[in-house]
Amino acid sequence: MLQWMTSGESHGRALVGIIEGLPSNLEIDVEEIDRYLALRQSGYGRGARQKIETDRVQIVSGVRDRRTLGSPLCFMIENKDYRNWEEYMSPYGADTSARKLTKVRPGHADLSGVLKYAQSDARNILERASARETAVRVAAGTIARMFLRRLGIEVSGYVRSVAGIEDTREYAFDELKEVKKSELFMPDEKICAAAKARIDAIAAAKDTAGGIVEIRVKGIKSGFGSCMSYGEKLDGHLAGAVMGIQAIKGVEIGLGFAAAKKCGSEVHDEIYLQDGKYFRKTNRAGGIEGGMSNGEEIVLRAAMKPIPTLMRGLNTVDFVSGEACRAATERSDVCAICACEIIVESTVCFVLAQKVLERLGGDFMQEIVERYQRLPQ
Repeated sequence: MLQWMTSGESHGRALVGIIEGLPSNLEIDVEEIDRYLALRQSGYGRGARQKIETDRVQIVSGVRDRRTLGSPLCFMIENKDYRNWEEYMSPYGADTSARKLTKVRPGHADLSGVLKYAQSDARNILERASARETAVRVAAGTIARMFLRRLGIEVSGYVRSVAGIEDTREYAFDELKEVKKSELFMPDEKICAAAKARIDAIAAAKDTAGGIVEIRVKGIKSGFGSCMSYGEKLDGHLAGAVMGIQAIKGVEIGLGFAAAKKCGSEVHDEIYLQDGKYFRKTNRAGGIEGGMSNGEEIVLRAAMKPIPTLMRGLNTVDFVSGEACRAATERSDVCAICACEIIVESTVCFVLAQKVLERLGGDFMQEIVERYQRLPQ
């Protein structure tokens, strides 16, 4: 079973990830992981933290001479900002009275967390709940991407909208090859410019912006997931994993919510047979029917809420004194939609790798590749 675990705090020494269940002989390209980590830190509207950290992955175990051994793969990403926080965050003794946070921030885990875990300082919650943790997910997802690529499965995506500035055009998979060169991962330059202007206006108001990202998967064959065991539905696993990402408030596949407004003839994809192969002329289902991949491209969209840390603060309560106040401000972004796109893309990669290994099994890469090749389209 392929599974992962993450550990680490936003201003702690490092972020750590462990992946268990990888087959042996998968070639690991550390430079590719670092490229995706850099993409997670990129994008118009990012904050000052991205200038401090330059994320690089360090493989600790499970790989020798660039190939997996079949044992758990452990990696870490150093937090360079830890040197400025060590006296407040050290596990060996820290000044917990400094940098204490009691003015809990609306939209964050602060208040629910201090109540659940009986804490007197919201920093003990926010350090783990921080989106900084997603760097580990990107690293793990990139390793899963390498696995999928060996099978001929490619994953890409782009930013569909920012703060209401939306690109409604439907793009072919190959049209997205260069999209990461855009400052907002938007294919249309004019729409990108309008979105940047919108971010500038929001920043001037000391506010924040969200958006919608679209992820595309090409080359995955039919039959991954299940219609027999409802806990194993592919769309359920994808939606659950993506909803587990900080700031994601909605997920849709294919037409998604738009399907509820249409008649059945406008929603379902008619099936054809040619040269012994089944195909569909439309892909309104987004590549998943009955909880299983159907051989068409998987199309998934995720909605990211605006970042809840506003530089002008929101009304809240100091949970120690009980007094009304303005929420505390931590260093923050105005818009992190590009980071969101990379994180969602990486999460989708890992879920698909889980589903492939769940169905095919196998202990080493060539065995799995051969099994995948024998599957019908």
